[in-house]
Amino acid sequence: MIRSFDGKTPKVAPSAFVSEFAYVVGDVEIGEDCSVWPGAILRGDMAPIRIGNGTQIEDGCIVHTGVPMTIGNHVHFGHGVVIHCRRIGNNVLVGNNATLLDDAEIGDTCVIAAGALVPQNARIPARSFVVGVPGKIKGQPSEKMIAGLEKGVTVYTELARRYKAQGL
Repeated sequence: MIRSFDGKTPKVAPSAFVSEFAYVVGDVEIGEDCSVWPGAILRGDMAPIRIGNGTQIEDGCIVHTGVPMTIGNHVHFGHGVVIHCRRIGNNVLVGNNATLLDDAEIGDTCVIAAGALVPQNARIPARSFVVGVPGKIKGQPSEKMIAGLEKGVTVYTELARRYKAQGL
């Protein structure tokens, strides 16, 4: 469901897939080849949300912010992620049920482990692997992790195309 709020209507690229059971409202822009899966909520009612190309927001994610939010290209959010941060770079994996709190910034090519909590105002540099509650940098993502991220982006981009082609 895509809805206007206070005169702002979401802008969704023609190649993007937004499930009819997702809720996208207000000042939200979704780039090419993105996917927003059932139960995801993207609320651009307090501040704008800008999402780059090739990004997937899986089932049950919540994207909301009180400050302008920018999400890069080829970002993969697993199921149930809470995204309430300021910026996420390119080529990032955020595992299932992770939480990114207010004003946090995530650099390029990061992996945020499932269940991790990135604290308010955190600055996670590029090529970081973050785990735990609160989230701590435990080194760099392995080449296997990066390959998994790239594969996930490719698989979900193709899956979204199939859903879209079938009118779902």
